[in-house]
Amino acid sequence: MNRRKRVLLLVIAVAIGGFFFFDLGQYLDLAFLKSQQAAIEGFRDRNPVASIAIYFVIYVVVTALSIPGAALLTLAGGAVFGLLWGTVVVSFASTLGATAAFLLARFLLRDWVGQRFGQRLASIDEGVRREGAFYLFTLRLVPVFPFFLVNLLLGLTAMRTRTFFWVSQIGMLPGTVVYVNAGTQLARIDSLGGILSPALLGSFAILGVFPLIARRVVERIRGQRVAARWPRPARFDRNLIVIGGGSAGLVTAYIAAAVKAKVTLVERDKLGGDCLNTGCVPSKALIRSAKFLSHVSRASEFGVASAEARFDFAEVMERVQRIIREVAPHDSAERYTALGVDVVQGAARIVSPWAVEIETAEGEHRRLTTRAIVVATGARPAVPDLPGLEEVGYLSSDTVWSLRELPRRLLVLGGGPIGCELAQAFARFGARVTLLHRGPRLLPREDADVSELVMQRFRAEGIDLRLGHHAKAFVREGDDKVLIADHAGQAVRVPFDTVLLALGRSANLSGYGLEELGVRCARCARTIETNALLQTNYPNIYAAGDVAGPWQFTHTAAHQAWYAAVNALFAPFKTFKADYRVIPWATFVEPEVARVGLNEQEARAQGIAFEVTVYGIDDLDRAIADSEAHGFIKVLTVPGKDRILGVTIVGEHAGDLIAEYVLAMKQGIGLNRILGTIHIYPTLAEANKYVAGNWKRAHAPKRLLGWVKRFHDWRRGAAG
Repeated sequence: MNRRKRVLLLVIAVAIGGFFFFDLGQYLDLAFLKSQQAAIEGFRDRNPVASIAIYFVIYVVVTALSIPGAALLTLAGGAVFGLLWGTVVVSFASTLGATAAFLLARFLLRDWVGQRFGQRLASIDEGVRREGAFYLFTLRLVPVFPFFLVNLLLGLTAMRTRTFFWVSQIGMLPGTVVYVNAGTQLARIDSLGGILSPALLGSFAILGVFPLIARRVVERIRGQRVAARWPRPARFDRNLIVIGGGSAGLVTAYIAAAVKAKVTLVERDKLGGDCLNTGCVPSKALIRSAKFLSHVSRASEFGVASAEARFDFAEVMERVQRIIREVAPHDSAERYTALGVDVVQGAARIVSPWAVEIETAEGEHRRLTTRAIVVATGARPAVPDLPGLEEVGYLSSDTVWSLRELPRRLLVLGGGPIGCELAQAFARFGARVTLLHRGPRLLPREDADVSELVMQRFRAEGIDLRLGHHAKAFVREGDDKVLIADHAGQAVRVPFDTVLLALGRSANLSGYGLEELGVRCARCARTIETNALLQTNYPNIYAAGDVAGPWQFTHTAAHQAWYAAVNALFAPFKTFKADYRVIPWATFVEPEVARVGLNEQEARAQGIAFEVTVYGIDDLDRAIADSEAHGFIKVLTVPGKDRILGVTIVGEHAGDLIAEYVLAMKQGIGLNRILGTIHIYPTLAEANKYVAGNWKRAHAPKRLLGWVKRFHDWRRGAAG
């Protein structure tokens, strides 16, 4: 930092320090201004020009140095100078002071910030050049961040001073008028009754609703601005076009048809999406067959001396396809056409905010205009960029269903839900399964005790767990395929016959016109960026399901679809914010894992206080009778209260048992209500009641019970 900067910084530090040392803030206090109101008004009447000049300078200095008090000075401007002159003086003083703060930050700090964060600052500068004026206008109109912070931060960017000045001048004007007007009413308060004057109450009402009105105005301007390149049709062919026929798309189209909207659903591949064709339905069919084999191997646990099962893996996989075909009519074009949906098999491409081009399966080209669009294009398995992967070949959760021969040695990459489910299923069919995961434990989103139970079962069933391994490359060595992985700095070789990738899923973003249109995507999440209404940066284009995130579950896709459909069809008259407060999920391994709300590791990470109550399912009568006495229910509650923060269940039918807690959390029902609900005996659902009983015993009113004991002693005629 050069000498001029050091001197200027010292002067600013002395000025700010002096402000606080001499307690000058007492003069920027409403009580002080009221006590001096008559003297100030008298000085104003005698010296109108000087009073304006003094006020102007004070306002500029306070704003330039980012000293607290600008809001009160604005009210004082209205009180002393009235609405017209107060607005004029405050408007220019606030803008000049803000610009001074902007220039000070730029002069003192921009070079230093550039040296430390050069690459990041360059990308920010590029964004400021493109959209800076509009976003500054938004921040001035809707004060999400304190004005002084906006002044300082924008001073670190490449925004032109002239742009900053005039955008601030215009953007702050509506708020200035509102505050100055409130100040004119404050000047008239001379008794307690004056506080309740209609004019003053009206001014404060405007102050309260102004940010909401301004936000709506900004959103409307933003929407019109982003779509300004394309002509808006005078009439529309459709109320809604839905792109993608998976869970989110089907539910969206269903709702639109149910409320008599004209809706077209476009799917380029198979209706039903991943869930029906390559995800939920086939995987659960495969898991069911594998579970039957596991029960055969456990025959002695059920009092059966021996049991044997012969199977053909190809027939097992054909059963999976039969299950898909049986479920398919639920998602068929015929069903949705009968419901009133125009179903088109083809590829859709958005060519404007109000138009979609469709190339049908027959090669025809259609162009439809629409008031709104919902993008529900789903996701696909993530494929890592690893050397040699293409040469050895690989399977994913999309392509594994083509197998008709059981792999002898199966390598599964990924220890999340998909990898764990398929690894256990294939191991039960007799494959030698190696599951490789880069983290220290499986199912990292769950608590450590949950992961430990699953890993114990996997090891007992012969699955080779390679934790803390980072895949580096694939090679062929003669007829063998080998993965080279890093483990604690050592190269490890893992031979295999078939590799199955289960490393997460990436949203389907390409080929739909999204990039050309400029629909924003969240880079880190690789999904479409949406707001609480599921709108993209184009107000009439929505996204739902896996392509929008943040959860890639069939049930959350359907949940989002309701909001996307209703908002797309009824905005701006009525809209709803998507509700993600209670999202359950399950991992269908054995022991099954289900969760809703927070678990321990998430609560700690978020700094949320909680109590834990646990019930071991190994003590449950029905679980003992079924030879499934393993697992637990863990409930997190608010300390000292029965309000549920989250539940984790590990054990048989955990995905079914969790439903009671999903309802309880959604409807605000606590553990006391669950304890007071009759549960059928003997069922696994009784575990939900018993964990509530454990919570109740831990929170028993000990002092009251002591008095009750004395009461019973007295009734028996005992002393005391």
